[in-house]
Amino acid sequence: LEPILSRTLGVPLFQEQLLRMAMVAAGFTGSEAEELRRAFGFKRSERRMAEVEVKLREGMARQGITGPAADEIVHQVTSFALYGFPESHSSSFALLAYASAYLKAHHGPAFYAALLNNQPMGFYHSATVVNDARRHDVRVLPVDVTRSDWPCTLERRDGAWAVRLGLRYVKGLRESAARALVAARAARPFASARDLAARAELARDEMQTLAAIGALAPLGGTRRANVWNAAVPDLGPLFAPTTPAPSPLREMTETERLVADYAGTGVTLGPHPMALRRTALAARGVRRAVDLAAGRDGERVRVAGSVIVRQRPGTAKGFVFLSLEDETGIANVIVTPGLFARRRWVLVGEPFLLVEGILQRQDGVISVRAGRVEPLPRLEPAVPSHDFG
Repeated sequence: LEPILSRTLGVPLFQEQLLRMAMVAAGFTGSEAEELRRAFGFKRSERRMAEVEVKLREGMARQGITGPAADEIVHQVTSFALYGFPESHSSSFALLAYASAYLKAHHGPAFYAALLNNQPMGFYHSATVVNDARRHDVRVLPVDVTRSDWPCTLERRDGAWAVRLGLRYVKGLRESAARALVAARAARPFASARDLAARAELARDEMQTLAAIGALAPLGGTRRANVWNAAVPDLGPLFAPTTPAPSPLREMTETERLVADYAGTGVTLGPHPMALRRTALAARGVRRAVDLAAGRDGERVRVAGSVIVRQRPGTAKGFVFLSLEDETGIANVIVTPGLFARRRWVLVGEPFLLVEGILQRQDGVISVRAGRVEPLPRLEPAVPSHDFG
Protein backbone atom coordinates (compact mmCIF):
# COMPACT_ATOMS: atom_id res chain seq x y z
CA LEU A 1 0.00 0.00 0.00
CA GLU A 2 2.97 2.36 0.35
CA PRO A 3 2.88 3.61 -3.28
CA ILE A 4 -0.82 4.35 -2.86
CA LEU A 5 -0.68 6.09 0.54
CA SER A 6 2.79 7.66 0.68
CA ARG A 7 1.51 11.05 -0.62
CA THR A 8 -0.96 11.26 2.27
CA LEU A 9 1.39 9.92 4.96
CA GLY A 10 -0.30 6.53 5.22
CA VAL A 11 -3.82 7.83 5.63
CA PRO A 12 -6.37 7.23 2.84
CA LEU A 13 -7.98 10.57 2.03
CA PHE A 14 -9.27 10.25 -1.50
CA GLN A 15 -11.74 7.91 -3.18
CA GLU A 16 -9.15 7.06 -5.81
CA GLN A 17 -6.89 5.68 -3.05
CA LEU A 18 -9.75 3.59 -1.67
CA LEU A 19 -10.33 1.96 -5.06
CA ARG A 20 -6.65 1.21 -5.58
CA MET A 21 -6.32 -0.24 -2.05
CA ALA A 22 -9.19 -2.64 -2.69
CA MET A 23 -7.76 -3.69 -6.05
CA VAL A 24 -4.19 -4.18 -4.75
CA ALA A 25 -4.87 -5.65 -1.29
CA ALA A 26 -8.00 -7.69 -2.02
CA GLY A 27 -7.76 -8.32 -5.74
CA PHE A 28 -10.99 -6.44 -6.47
CA THR A 29 -11.90 -5.86 -10.08
CA GLY A 30 -12.70 -2.34 -11.26
CA SER A 31 -16.45 -2.99 -10.96
CA GLU A 32 -16.06 -4.45 -7.45
CA ALA A 33 -14.02 -1.43 -6.38
CA GLU A 34 -16.74 0.84 -7.76
CA GLU A 35 -19.29 -1.10 -5.71
CA LEU A 36 -17.16 -0.39 -2.64
CA ARG A 37 -17.08 3.31 -3.47
CA ARG A 38 -20.86 3.44 -3.84
CA ALA A 39 -21.41 1.59 -0.59
CA PHE A 40 -19.28 4.21 1.18
CA GLY A 41 -20.86 7.10 -0.72
CA PHE A 42 -22.89 10.00 0.60
CA LYS A 43 -25.99 7.88 1.30
CA ARG A 44 -24.00 5.02 2.78
CA SER A 45 -25.81 1.87 3.89
CA GLU A 46 -24.52 -0.04 6.90
CA ARG A 47 -25.82 -3.29 5.38
CA ARG A 48 -23.98 -2.73 2.12
CA MET A 49 -20.84 -1.67 3.97
CA ALA A 50 -20.93 -4.89 6.02
CA GLU A 51 -21.36 -6.94 2.86
CA VAL A 52 -18.42 -5.21 1.18
CA GLU A 53 -16.27 -5.69 4.30
CA VAL A 54 -16.86 -9.46 4.08
CA LYS A 55 -15.80 -9.44 0.42
CA LEU A 56 -12.78 -7.29 1.30
CA ARG A 57 -11.61 -9.73 3.99
CA GLU A 58 -12.18 -12.73 1.71
CA GLY A 59 -10.17 -11.07 -1.05
CA MET A 60 -7.30 -10.17 1.27
CA ALA A 61 -7.24 -13.73 2.62
CA ARG A 62 -6.76 -15.01 -0.92
CA GLN A 63 -3.83 -12.59 -1.21
CA GLY A 64 -2.36 -13.93 2.05
CA ILE A 65 -3.27 -10.86 4.12
CA THR A 66 -4.89 -11.91 7.41
CA GLY A 67 -4.83 -11.12 11.12
CA PRO A 68 -3.81 -7.65 12.39
CA ALA A 69 -2.70 -6.48 8.94
CA ALA A 70 -6.13 -7.25 7.47
CA ASP A 71 -7.83 -5.63 10.47
CA GLU A 72 -5.81 -2.46 10.00
CA ILE A 73 -6.67 -2.22 6.31
CA VAL A 74 -10.36 -2.80 6.99
CA HIS A 75 -10.25 -0.16 9.73
CA GLN A 76 -8.67 2.34 7.33
CA VAL A 77 -11.21 1.60 4.62
CA THR A 78 -14.28 1.77 6.89
CA SER A 79 -13.01 4.92 8.62
CA PHE A 80 -12.57 6.50 5.19
CA ALA A 81 -16.31 6.16 4.60
CA LEU A 82 -16.95 8.93 7.14
CA TYR A 83 -14.86 11.65 5.49
CA GLY A 84 -13.45 10.55 2.11
CA PHE A 85 -14.01 12.47 -1.12
CA PRO A 86 -12.59 12.56 -4.68
CA GLU A 87 -9.14 14.07 -5.10
CA SER A 88 -10.47 16.47 -7.71
CA HIS A 89 -12.67 18.04 -5.02
CA SER A 90 -9.67 18.66 -2.80
CA SER A 91 -7.90 20.50 -5.62
CA SER A 92 -10.95 22.69 -6.24
CA PHE A 93 -11.38 23.54 -2.56
CA ALA A 94 -7.66 24.15 -2.10
CA LEU A 95 -7.72 26.69 -4.93
CA LEU A 96 -10.76 28.44 -3.46
CA ALA A 97 -9.16 28.53 -0.01
CA TYR A 98 -5.89 29.91 -1.36
CA ALA A 99 -7.58 32.55 -3.53
CA SER A 100 -9.85 33.63 -0.65
CA ALA A 101 -6.94 33.89 1.78
CA TYR A 102 -4.92 35.91 -0.74
CA LEU A 103 -7.78 38.33 -1.38
CA LYS A 104 -8.47 38.74 2.34
CA ALA A 105 -4.81 39.46 3.05
CA HIS A 106 -4.08 41.80 0.13
CA HIS A 107 -7.46 43.22 -0.95
CA GLY A 108 -9.44 43.14 2.29
CA PRO A 109 -12.05 45.84 1.54
CA ALA A 110 -12.96 44.32 -1.84
CA PHE A 111 -13.02 40.84 -0.30
CA TYR A 112 -15.43 41.84 2.48
CA ALA A 113 -17.63 43.89 0.13
CA ALA A 114 -17.95 40.85 -2.13
CA LEU A 115 -18.85 38.58 0.80
CA LEU A 116 -21.50 41.03 2.01
CA ASN A 117 -22.95 41.37 -1.49
CA ASN A 118 -23.34 37.59 -1.81
CA GLN A 119 -25.10 36.93 1.46
CA PRO A 120 -26.69 34.71 2.58
CA MET A 121 -23.90 32.21 1.96
CA GLY A 122 -25.01 29.66 4.52
CA PHE A 123 -22.28 29.69 7.15
CA TYR A 124 -21.32 32.99 8.79
CA HIS A 125 -23.97 35.65 9.29
CA SER A 126 -23.37 39.11 7.80
CA ALA A 127 -22.86 40.51 11.29
CA THR A 128 -19.95 38.12 11.83
CA VAL A 129 -18.43 39.13 8.47
CA VAL A 130 -18.64 42.81 9.47
CA ASN A 131 -17.07 42.11 12.87
CA ASP A 132 -14.25 40.15 11.24
CA ALA A 133 -13.61 42.99 8.79
CA ARG A 134 -13.31 45.51 11.61
CA ARG A 135 -10.95 43.23 13.55
CA HIS A 136 -8.75 43.16 10.45
CA ASP A 137 -8.64 46.96 10.24
CA VAL A 138 -11.08 47.22 7.34
CA ARG A 139 -13.35 50.18 7.91
CA VAL A 140 -17.06 49.55 7.36
CA LEU A 141 -19.31 52.59 6.85
CA PRO A 142 -23.05 52.66 7.63
CA VAL A 143 -25.98 52.85 5.25
CA ASP A 144 -26.24 56.49 4.12
CA VAL A 145 -28.99 57.75 1.79
CA THR A 146 -26.60 60.36 0.39
CA ARG A 147 -23.90 57.79 -0.50
CA SER A 148 -25.07 54.17 -0.43
CA ASP A 149 -25.84 52.29 -3.64
CA TRP A 150 -27.99 49.13 -3.73
CA PRO A 151 -24.97 46.80 -3.27
CA CYS A 152 -22.13 47.38 -0.85
CA THR A 153 -19.45 49.52 -2.48
CA LEU A 154 -15.93 50.80 -1.84
CA GLU A 155 -15.18 54.37 -0.78
CA ARG A 156 -11.88 56.11 -0.36
CA ARG A 157 -11.52 57.35 3.22
CA ASP A 158 -8.36 58.82 4.80
CA GLY A 159 -6.14 57.35 2.11
CA ALA A 160 -7.57 53.84 2.35
CA TRP A 161 -10.49 51.91 0.89
CA ALA A 162 -13.52 51.37 3.13
CA VAL A 163 -16.68 49.31 2.66
CA ARG A 164 -19.94 51.24 2.44
CA LEU A 165 -22.98 49.16 3.37
CA GLY A 166 -25.52 49.07 0.58
CA LEU A 167 -29.24 49.77 0.65
CA ARG A 168 -29.75 46.03 0.08
CA TYR A 169 -29.16 45.62 3.82
CA VAL A 170 -32.16 47.77 4.79
CA LYS A 171 -34.87 45.31 5.78
CA GLY A 172 -38.20 46.00 4.12
CA LEU A 173 -36.76 48.44 1.57
CA ARG A 174 -37.90 47.47 -1.92
CA GLU A 175 -35.10 47.15 -4.46
CA SER A 176 -37.12 49.24 -6.92
CA ALA A 177 -37.46 51.99 -4.31
CA ALA A 178 -33.76 51.85 -3.47
CA ARG A 179 -32.78 52.15 -7.10
CA ALA A 180 -35.24 55.03 -7.53
CA LEU A 181 -33.56 56.72 -4.57
CA VAL A 182 -30.11 56.32 -6.16
CA ALA A 183 -31.38 57.65 -9.51
CA ALA A 184 -33.06 60.66 -7.89
CA ARG A 185 -29.90 61.45 -5.91
CA ALA A 186 -27.81 61.32 -9.09
CA ALA A 187 -30.15 63.84 -10.75
CA ARG A 188 -30.08 66.26 -7.83
CA PRO A 189 -28.90 66.03 -4.19
CA PHE A 190 -31.67 65.65 -1.64
CA ALA A 191 -32.59 68.81 0.22
CA SER A 192 -34.25 66.97 3.12
CA ALA A 193 -35.67 63.66 4.22
CA ARG A 194 -39.11 64.73 3.02
CA ASP A 195 -37.64 65.67 -0.37
CA LEU A 196 -36.09 62.19 -0.55
CA ALA A 197 -39.37 60.48 0.33
CA ALA A 198 -41.28 62.41 -2.32
CA ARG A 199 -38.79 62.04 -5.18
CA ALA A 200 -37.97 58.35 -4.52
CA GLU A 201 -41.62 57.56 -3.68
CA LEU A 202 -40.70 55.72 -0.49
CA ALA A 203 -43.39 54.27 1.75
CA ARG A 204 -43.72 55.52 5.31
CA ASP A 205 -42.44 52.26 6.84
CA GLU A 206 -39.38 52.40 4.55
CA MET A 207 -38.63 55.95 5.71
CA GLN A 208 -39.07 54.93 9.35
CA THR A 209 -36.58 52.07 8.96
CA LEU A 210 -34.05 54.37 7.25
CA ALA A 211 -34.52 56.84 10.09
CA ALA A 212 -34.16 54.22 12.83
CA ILE A 213 -30.83 52.92 11.49
CA GLY A 214 -29.40 56.43 11.12
CA ALA A 215 -29.36 56.42 7.31
CA LEU A 216 -31.17 59.79 7.18
CA ALA A 217 -28.78 61.51 9.61
CA PRO A 218 -26.64 63.07 6.82
CA LEU A 219 -29.74 65.06 5.84
CA GLY A 220 -30.06 66.39 9.41
CA GLY A 221 -31.69 65.32 12.62
CA THR A 222 -31.18 62.43 15.03
CA ARG A 223 -32.50 58.88 14.72
CA ARG A 224 -35.54 59.37 16.97
CA ALA A 225 -36.31 62.82 15.53
CA ASN A 226 -36.23 61.40 12.02
CA VAL A 227 -38.41 58.43 13.06
CA TRP A 228 -40.90 60.91 14.53
CA ASN A 229 -40.97 63.05 11.39
CA ALA A 230 -41.24 60.00 9.14
CA ALA A 231 -44.37 59.05 11.09
CA VAL A 232 -46.00 62.50 10.69
CA PRO A 233 -48.76 62.27 8.04
CA ASP A 234 -48.00 63.97 4.75
CA LEU A 235 -50.41 66.92 4.67
CA GLY A 236 -49.53 67.88 1.12
CA PRO A 237 -47.36 70.77 -0.12
CA LEU A 238 -49.73 73.47 1.11
CA PHE A 239 -49.61 72.36 4.75
CA ALA A 240 -46.19 70.63 4.87
CA PRO A 241 -43.93 72.36 7.40
CA THR A 242 -40.82 73.99 5.98
CA THR A 243 -38.77 72.61 8.86
CA PRO A 244 -39.12 69.23 10.59
CA ALA A 245 -41.39 69.15 13.58
CA PRO A 246 -39.53 68.95 16.92
CA SER A 247 -39.56 65.41 18.28
CA PRO A 248 -41.03 64.78 21.73
CA LEU A 249 -39.08 61.52 21.93
CA ARG A 250 -35.81 61.19 23.84
CA GLU A 251 -32.83 60.09 21.76
CA MET A 252 -31.88 56.42 21.55
CA THR A 253 -29.50 54.95 24.09
CA GLU A 254 -26.49 52.95 22.94
CA THR A 255 -28.35 49.70 23.50
CA GLU A 256 -31.42 50.96 21.65
CA ARG A 257 -29.27 51.97 18.67
CA LEU A 258 -27.79 48.47 18.68
CA VAL A 259 -31.26 46.91 18.66
CA ALA A 260 -32.38 49.27 15.88
CA ASP A 261 -29.32 48.43 13.78
CA TYR A 262 -29.91 44.68 13.99
CA ALA A 263 -33.66 45.05 13.48
CA GLY A 264 -33.18 47.29 10.45
CA THR A 265 -30.12 45.79 8.76
CA GLY A 266 -29.05 42.61 10.57
CA VAL A 267 -25.64 44.18 11.33
CA THR A 268 -24.26 46.95 13.50
CA LEU A 269 -21.25 49.22 13.32
CA GLY A 270 -21.70 50.08 16.97
CA PRO A 271 -20.32 48.06 19.89
CA HIS A 272 -20.68 44.29 19.91
CA PRO A 273 -23.51 43.16 22.24
CA MET A 274 -20.92 41.48 24.48
CA ALA A 275 -18.99 44.74 24.90
CA LEU A 276 -21.99 46.27 26.66
CA ARG A 277 -21.79 43.47 29.28
CA ARG A 278 -18.00 43.33 29.57
CA THR A 279 -17.78 45.02 32.99
CA ALA A 280 -20.22 42.56 34.56
CA LEU A 281 -18.57 39.60 32.83
CA ALA A 282 -15.08 40.66 33.92
CA ALA A 283 -16.31 40.78 37.51
CA ARG A 284 -17.19 37.08 37.13
CA GLY A 285 -13.74 36.24 35.80
CA VAL A 286 -14.86 35.84 32.19
CA ARG A 287 -12.06 36.38 29.70
CA ARG A 288 -12.29 37.95 26.28
CA ALA A 289 -11.65 35.68 23.30
CA VAL A 290 -8.42 37.51 22.47
CA ASP A 291 -7.10 36.92 26.01
CA LEU A 292 -7.16 33.13 25.64
CA ALA A 293 -3.90 33.28 23.66
CA ALA A 294 -2.09 34.27 26.87
CA GLY A 295 -3.57 31.38 28.88
CA ARG A 296 -1.73 28.20 29.92
CA ASP A 297 -2.56 24.76 28.60
CA GLY A 298 -4.68 22.96 31.21
CA GLU A 299 -5.77 26.18 32.92
CA ARG A 300 -9.39 26.56 34.01
CA VAL A 301 -11.00 29.51 32.24
CA ARG A 302 -14.34 31.16 31.61
CA VAL A 303 -15.44 32.57 28.26
CA ALA A 304 -18.72 33.96 27.00
CA GLY A 305 -20.17 35.09 23.72
CA SER A 306 -22.79 34.97 21.04
CA VAL A 307 -23.09 31.47 19.55
CA ILE A 308 -22.40 31.94 15.84
CA VAL A 309 -21.68 28.29 14.87
CA ARG A 310 -22.71 24.90 16.26
CA GLN A 311 -21.20 21.84 14.60
CA ARG A 312 -21.64 18.13 15.30
CA PRO A 313 -19.65 16.21 12.65
CA GLY A 314 -20.41 12.55 12.11
CA THR A 315 -16.73 11.75 12.60
CA ALA A 316 -16.58 13.42 16.04
CA LYS A 317 -18.25 10.58 18.01
CA GLY A 318 -20.88 12.82 19.54
CA PHE A 319 -18.65 15.82 20.33
CA VAL A 320 -20.10 19.25 19.56
CA PHE A 321 -18.02 22.27 18.58
CA LEU A 322 -19.17 25.82 19.30
CA SER A 323 -17.87 29.18 18.11
CA LEU A 324 -18.50 31.99 20.62
CA GLU A 325 -18.03 35.54 19.34
CA ASP A 326 -17.37 38.57 21.51
CA GLU A 327 -16.06 42.05 20.73
CA THR A 328 -12.46 40.81 20.36
CA GLY A 329 -12.79 37.62 18.33
CA ILE A 330 -14.02 34.03 18.33
CA ALA A 331 -13.44 31.36 20.99
CA ASN A 332 -13.53 27.65 20.11
CA VAL A 333 -15.45 25.46 22.57
CA ILE A 334 -15.47 21.65 22.68
CA VAL A 335 -18.55 20.03 24.24
CA THR A 336 -18.33 16.37 25.27
CA PRO A 337 -21.18 13.98 24.44
CA GLY A 338 -22.07 13.67 28.12
CA LEU A 339 -22.31 17.42 28.68
CA PHE A 340 -24.31 17.81 25.47
CA ALA A 341 -26.78 15.15 26.63
CA ARG A 342 -27.23 16.87 30.02
CA ARG A 343 -27.46 20.46 28.73
CA ARG A 344 -28.78 19.93 25.22
CA TRP A 345 -31.55 22.53 25.33
CA VAL A 346 -29.24 25.23 26.65
CA LEU A 347 -26.51 24.42 24.13
CA VAL A 348 -28.90 24.27 21.19
CA GLY A 349 -31.42 26.94 22.09
CA GLU A 350 -29.62 29.77 23.88
CA PRO A 351 -28.05 32.51 21.71
CA PHE A 352 -25.57 33.69 24.39
CA LEU A 353 -23.56 31.31 26.55
CA LEU A 354 -21.06 31.42 29.39
CA VAL A 355 -18.69 28.44 29.36
CA GLU A 356 -16.31 27.27 32.06
CA GLY A 357 -13.72 24.68 31.16
CA ILE A 358 -10.12 23.71 30.53
CA LEU A 359 -7.93 25.62 28.09
CA GLN A 360 -6.36 23.35 25.47
CA ARG A 361 -3.52 24.11 23.04
CA GLN A 362 -3.03 21.65 20.19
CA ASP A 363 -1.26 22.21 16.88
CA GLY A 364 -1.49 25.97 17.30
CA VAL A 365 -5.24 25.91 17.94
CA ILE A 366 -6.65 27.19 21.24
CA SER A 367 -9.91 25.68 22.50
CA VAL A 368 -11.87 25.45 25.71
CA ARG A 369 -13.06 21.98 26.72
CA ALA A 370 -16.35 22.79 28.39
CA GLY A 371 -17.11 21.44 31.84
CA ARG A 372 -20.07 23.70 32.60
CA VAL A 373 -22.34 25.92 30.50
CA GLU A 374 -25.00 28.41 31.42
CA PRO A 375 -27.17 30.78 29.41
CA LEU A 376 -26.55 34.49 29.74
CA PRO A 377 -29.58 36.73 30.23
CA ARG A 378 -31.35 37.16 26.94
CA LEU A 379 -29.47 39.91 25.16
CA GLU A 380 -31.07 41.65 22.25
CA PRO A 381 -30.32 41.40 19.49
CA ALA A 382 -29.08 37.87 18.87
CA VAL A 383 -27.31 37.01 15.62
CA PRO A 384 -28.67 33.79 14.05
CA SER A 385 -26.20 30.91 14.32
CA HIS A 386 -25.20 28.28 11.78
CA ASP A 387 -26.16 24.97 13.39
CA PHE A 388 -24.90 21.47 12.69
CA GLY A 389 -23.92 22.03 9.05
